[in-house]
Amino acid sequence: MTFPRVMLFIAAMVVAVALGLVVNVLFLDQSRPKSTTIGVPSIGGPFELVDHKGRAVRDQDYRGRHMLVMFGYTTCPDVCPTELQLITEVMELLGPAAAKVQPLMVTIDPERDTVEILADYIGNFHPSIIGLTGNLDRIRAAAKAYRVYFAKGAVDEDGEYFMDHSSFIYLMGRDGKYLSHFAHSTAPDDMAARILAAISES
Repeated sequence: MTFPRVMLFIAAMVVAVALGLVVNVLFLDQSRPKSTTIGVPSIGGPFELVDHKGRAVRDQDYRGRHMLVMFGYTTCPDVCPTELQLITEVMELLGPAAAKVQPLMVTIDPERDTVEILADYIGNFHPSIIGLTGNLDRIRAAAKAYRVYFAKGAVDEDGEYFMDHSSFIYLMGRDGKYLSHFAHSTAPDDMAARILAAISES
């Protein structure tokens, strides 16, 4: 490789690394929960959606119970059903205390996730889980309140596509304020213990 080509190669590598760092910083900034005060992430807020039984609901309808809130979609191949199965196991582990917890799945794919589709899908998991949908603007507003990222992927020749999205399960207090969050890899026992601790402290 001649000297000019070496210099061009080095310059190209420097530019690629710099771009990678910029993208990484931007991604982390979008996915990291924002804070208004030290140690208290600003997560959660009002929403107006429709549940899987066709009823108009607001976040205030669930006051008085702790909420487990996740965002996903019914054709998600892996993470979403894993999260819903985790919630199912946790609700069973909570025993009588499960009555004090309301699990919610907010779709990020309202184009396909109608009330009927959600009802059929949610029926595969714990009976207390409520599926929520709505128009895209209201879904975006809810996702923004919970600092959730989502984007529609490329549509194939059959009209199918995947949704790219962040995946956490948020534990909200009886007043609707953020308490904690869980990854889909959290052990059910650990998650149940943390939820019970939050219930006992409220």
